Amino acid sequence: MSSKLVVVTGASSGIGEATARRFGQAGAHVVLLARDAERLERTAREVRDAGGTATALAVDLQNRAETLGAAARISGDIGTPDLLVNNAGVGRWRPLVETGPDEAAAMIGVPYLAAFNLTRAFAPAMIERRSGGIAFVTSPASYLAWPNASAYIAARRAIAGFAESLQSELKPAGIFVTIVVLGTVETPYFENNPGSRENIPELDPRLAPVLTAEQAAEALFEGTEQKKRFVVKPAIYRALFVMNALFPKTVASQIRRAAKKARKAGA
Repeated sequence: MSSKLVVVTGASSGIGEATARRFGQAGAHVVLLARDAERLERTAREVRDAGGTATALAVDLQNRAETLGAAARISGDIGTPDLLVNNAGVGRWRPLVETGPDEAAAMIGVPYLAAFNLTRAFAPAMIERRSGGIAFVTSPASYLAWPNASAYIAARRAIAGFAESLQSELKPAGIFVTIVVLGTVETPYFENNPGSRENIPELDPRLAPVLTAEQAAEALFEGTEQKKRFVVKPAIYRALFVMNALFPKTVASQIRRAAKKARKAGA
């Protein structure tokens, strides 16, 4: 594998945990970042059991000082990552009038500002070395919009804009940037953000099946190993993104209906 030292944010559960295990299976040293120290240690054991090595660092990624401190510790004690996986994210999918200012700020803090701070911390050494990769895990909300998730969608748009700009900016320095767009993934996210599942637009499960965390991690692993610019899973979302660019009103209407159907089903 090309990524020997991998930093994964949000590694205590869900996609981050599965991603850490997957890179562990490939023999990587995985640095795990998240708030929950106990869960991080569990993930670290799983990475070691899978064949890799692991370092667990409990850090609140919404806290800039803690985040930059963790990045400095990684750079000083372990080295410059071969791959940074910006996976951590927070936020409930709720209507505007039910979303408070602090909650909106937290959704910008993680994923966007956390990803910015870590990427900015590691990028200079990657540029000097002229190698490395950065992955951004996001959702179709980066390219589509639907009702009752405005603050969440805004944060995801920020991630997409940041990542797409870096693809052009960092390529001359030998650094690849992979944007990983995942549909619904069955993880503890929905338990930690009650009310969000009911606001997911209801698509045909034959075309947009719910993914497992392991399927999401495999897509990310393969995409970064191949240094792809975009990874989209399930593939139906690629078609939706193209249609949205060509026929935005039609797609918006269809998504509104799908969201209304989901909300009615969850009521």
